[in-house]
Amino acid sequence: MKKPRIGILFGGRSGEHEVSLLSAASVLQAIDRSKYDVQLIGIAKDGRWLTSTDAERLLKAPKPTEQHLRAGDPEATTAAAVIEHGDAILLRPAPAPLEPASNPLTALRASAEKSLTVDVIFPVLHGTFGEDGTVQGLLELADMAYVGSGVLGSAAGMDKDVMKRLFTAAKLPITKYVTLLRSEWKKNPRRATQQVESTLRYPVFVKPANLGSSVGISKAHDRRELAPAIELAASYDRKIVIEQGVGGKRGKARELEVAVLGNDAPEASVVGEIIPCKEFYDYDAKYLSEGSEPVIPARLTKAEARRVQQMAIAAFQACECSGMARVDFLMEPGASTTAKPRKIYLSEINTLPGFTAISMYPKLWDASGLPYSKLIDRLISLAQERHREKRQTHYSM
Repeated sequence: MKKPRIGILFGGRSGEHEVSLLSAASVLQAIDRSKYDVQLIGIAKDGRWLTSTDAERLLKAPKPTEQHLRAGDPEATTAAAVIEHGDAILLRPAPAPLEPASNPLTALRASAEKSLTVDVIFPVLHGTFGEDGTVQGLLELADMAYVGSGVLGSAAGMDKDVMKRLFTAAKLPITKYVTLLRSEWKKNPRRATQQVESTLRYPVFVKPANLGSSVGISKAHDRRELAPAIELAASYDRKIVIEQGVGGKRGKARELEVAVLGNDAPEASVVGEIIPCKEFYDYDAKYLSEGSEPVIPARLTKAEARRVQQMAIAAFQACECSGMARVDFLMEPGASTTAKPRKIYLSEINTLPGFTAISMYPKLWDASGLPYSKLIDRLISLAQERHREKRQTHYSM
């Protein structure tokens, strides 16, 4: 029986390019080659599409230096370390230039021609131009099965402002927030500051609306810190989301995460918790600093865990997601009682979460009884299921 051909699509133009390389390397290492033929399709940081040998070169580099770094450090690690050693090692950048395919559709056709056909695209593109519906739209036009959410779910899951509106419509609990446009901030920063302070109380979290991996996120404790935080977020997106902090003087909020898997009947994993080594789980705490601690399963009551899982599935459905997503929550600090249970707020949904072996999404499913390689199988099966279902739709009379 002919093995399905899987195209692993990785890299991309976003600030999460390096994280994508690590995710792709981990998928390549874990995918069952006895079941699938694998084709690599890379996107360089300047937007060039690469196939075959050129794509492989995005995942390779010269021999490592002696300095070792913790697994998952995207600033200083190339994916070759994951493939060859199973952990992250500091590598020098690959020096040779990469030859591009002429355009994305040519790259996909080239993949199909060299491997006869590509049955499923497995995108591990994080951030802008990868999980925001743009690549998904291209794959829809090419009538290709692909892992993860479609155009709508991807776009909604990427835009934190739109996402929150959908959560509100679904009557899901979220923290108070304000959305500002970069143009509004540039035109009248005093008025924008007044808008934030009249709606929210410090501390607040300032985020680019469309980005992931905690890139561009700051915590502002007062007005003095607010302006630099907005300037940073505005450098990454035209839309800025400012959120009310949870916990305040009572302490830091607990950061909970749930992995969701499925199409029309999604399932939730066990609940995990991240105890960040810094004040909150920012980019540095995720990838560069030692000490952030994942706790799986999270220390919750059965009722709390069940409530978080139900909210995760509801958030997945509110955003019209499919395939996979990681849903993040903020929980009030302190003790919970029957009379006064701790409040839990939806933070955000990530439709293409980090997929390295140390990432929370696969770790949550592993703790739920679904190991990494079997998780890949399931995602490919869901992509094929969704594509078959879509083909039942008529687009003309």
